[in-house]
Amino acid sequence: MDQGSENARRKLNKTLKPSWVFAIALGSSVGWGAFILPGDWIGQSGPLGAVIGLGIGALVMMIIASSYGVMIKKFPVSGGGFTYAFIAAGKVWAFICGWFLSLGYISIVALNASALTLLLKFLAPGFMKRFYLYSVAGWDVYLPEILIASALILLFAVINTTGTSVSGQIQFYFSILLVAGVVVLGIFTFSVADQPLANLQPLFKGNQSIITSILVVLAIAPWAYVGFDNVPQAAEEFNFSPRKATMLIVASLFTSFLIYAIMIGLTGWTFPSLSAVGNGDLWVTGEVVLSALGMGGLAVMAVAIVMGIFTGLNGFFMSSSRLLFSMARARALPNFFRTMTKKTQTPVWGIWFVALITLPTPWFGRQALTWIVDMSSTGVSVAYFFTCLAAYKVLAWGKEKVGREIAPLKKFLALLGMIFSGAFLALLLVPNSPAALSTPSYILLFGWAFVGVIFYLVIRKRYNSLSQEETEYYVLGKTIESEVTETTSADTDSISDIPLPNATRS
Repeated sequence: MDQGSENARRKLNKTLKPSWVFAIALGSSVGWGAFILPGDWIGQSGPLGAVIGLGIGALVMMIIASSYGVMIKKFPVSGGGFTYAFIAAGKVWAFICGWFLSLGYISIVALNASALTLLLKFLAPGFMKRFYLYSVAGWDVYLPEILIASALILLFAVINTTGTSVSGQIQFYFSILLVAGVVVLGIFTFSVADQPLANLQPLFKGNQSIITSILVVLAIAPWAYVGFDNVPQAAEEFNFSPRKATMLIVASLFTSFLIYAIMIGLTGWTFPSLSAVGNGDLWVTGEVVLSALGMGGLAVMAVAIVMGIFTGLNGFFMSSSRLLFSMARARALPNFFRTMTKKTQTPVWGIWFVALITLPTPWFGRQALTWIVDMSSTGVSVAYFFTCLAAYKVLAWGKEKVGREIAPLKKFLALLGMIFSGAFLALLLVPNSPAALSTPSYILLFGWAFVGVIFYLVIRKRYNSLSQEETEYYVLGKTIESEVTETTSADTDSISDIPLPNATRS
């Protein structure tokens, strides 16, 4: 294998601390939706129904996170779903998973940038609704929102190019402010309410069954927590043992659930009736906080929302650029995506590509952007499935598989994860399901798939020109043969007995 300067496998620096990785997972999972949507969830399911639905969703995500922990421990490299799909099913499925996952990550960057303009429209409508340009799908586009969203995208592109240590520290401090703001709001709204527990009645939506109330919110839970899967994208940059990854992801999911629960709770427990608060039809949680705590409370909430937006932007800038870097390293994307800065070893062109491709999105209007995000959720669900499938394949029920880790519980959780991931895909793709894609999202999904087919046909020869050994070297960091020489058969982390797909050998 030629490992000259051009073909040598490029590596990322190990600079991420455990607290920073926890902040990446938490900050990416909790965004503007935790503050904007509680009123909608209460209207659909009742406060307790919404909390139970999101709680069950968090447990399901923890089951899937178990498989992510297994794969990070065995293969502490960037790539996430792309890498795990290669392990589970080979090059073609790896490309498909990476293609849709990259769109999912990039579109969430764009969505977070536009979320700040939503907050500003509530806080300063007079300023934000000046210089009207046009309407897209019923959404009025104004010049200030385009300028602000664009500036935010460029700002976080610059931050990420300075190195992982800088973006990791920023993520940690932003996450502290996010959590602190939510805790303060929860304590003060509960203390000023006359009868907080009584105000939560009815706990479930009255005209539907309890199970239906729970399922309505459970259906959106996978996308409420999307972002914890940013952790494997940063696995190559851990400066600590990859064994800690599962604990960090589970802790972030539990903290995310608590944040959602507090925001749903304060929306419901502060006043006896939501319809009596403000207009009751714009931003219910904002109206509740403003009515109960005044401008001071609204300022605290605004800081928490901004931190949620910033952590989402930062986390998905990081994960999307690492995914593009990993795909380019495996020759699935052009070489410039694996270009890194000499000082910090940061995939600089991947970062700027994300910035350049998201800069036009504010011009499309938020409604069109939500169509893209909705359809790209399929990529996240596909990544969940392949991660669980890969974990299932590298684990063993018992001693019948020499060289594999014997972990029947983790293997069972991986099997459950595959089932849940398939259910999430069905919720998205089956018409009339609670989370079914809209018609525009279906059209965009097929369009992106068509573009992916064309792109694959263009790069197929180059992508498949690598032998199986070379692909394993670029994707995983070591060939099976070299791993065998460095480990004994008793080493549970050995990959010598893992049947990586060999159908792609050239």
